[in-house]
Amino acid sequence: MSIFFFWMSASFVIGIFFASLFEWVLHKYIMHRPVGKFDYAFQAHAVVHHQIFKADHTYHLIDEKDKHTIPMAWWNGPVLIAVGMLPFVLASWLLGHWAIACGAALACASYYGAYEYIHWCMHLPRKRNIERSGIFFRLNGHHLLHHRYMHKNFNVVLPLADLILGTLLLRSKVHFKQAEGPSVPNVQPKNAKTRLPKFAVAE
Repeated sequence: MSIFFFWMSASFVIGIFFASLFEWVLHKYIMHRPVGKFDYAFQAHAVVHHQIFKADHTYHLIDEKDKHTIPMAWWNGPVLIAVGMLPFVLASWLLGHWAIACGAALACASYYGAYEYIHWCMHLPRKRNIERSGIFFRLNGHHLLHHRYMHKNFNVVLPLADLILGTLLLRSKVHFKQAEGPSVPNVQPKNAKTRLPKFAVAE
């Protein structure tokens, strides 16, 4: 194994875990509250997106004119990837191995791409292959609960930061009329009698 491949692989793995923390911080502290006079992310996400997409039947797109509110603006990707890479670029410079920055770039870009695609499929289901997977099924329930409890489940792709930082919620605390569908799990309290979607497993 070459030293370049070692550092690139190591930084890719670390970068994925770091991206979970970065997503959590961004989502909790910038997308759900204004930061001084900067309220663009807050308005676009907490005000607009959450107003349109709730945890009931409106979790799935109802009006085509609202489709543009599902993904982030096109320029968000390059900006967030660049910001997320900063500590890895510094590490590359200090350690003299630019493979660290390369692996981090791949990790950050992959994570952001996964975020946008998974989030799109969650709110605009089309029976895609990914929607039939068990991982998507669980992540969909995780995100559905975020639309019910905005102070919980900030991760979309990898809920590691939610687990570590105490914001992980596996089920609703109270019964509510949630969205249904073949890729939407039952997130009601365990004692709630709710019809389970097609792929859900009764406990």
